Amino acid sequence: MAHKQIYYSDKYTDDLYEYRHVVLPRELAKQVPKSHLMTEDEWRRLGVQQSLGWVHYMIHEPEPHILLFRRPLPKQ
Repeated sequence: MAHKQIYYSDKYTDDLYEYRHVVLPRELAKQVPKSHLMTEDEWRRLGVQQSLGWVHYMIHEPEPHILLFRRPLPKQ
């Protein structure tokens, strides 16, 4: 799979979540569903590699090749 062409942003946070975005090459972007947020199995099949807990939480329609992920911050 095209792992070398997938870009992973630095992580950033707010009070509740840790976020990151993942930029897919255009040829992989064609496989991103437009009708729903992807399950972990779906984004892993595209070649996205992340630790457990990340959730595809939003579709940014102008740039569907950019996947937006978040996971809850640990409770303190």
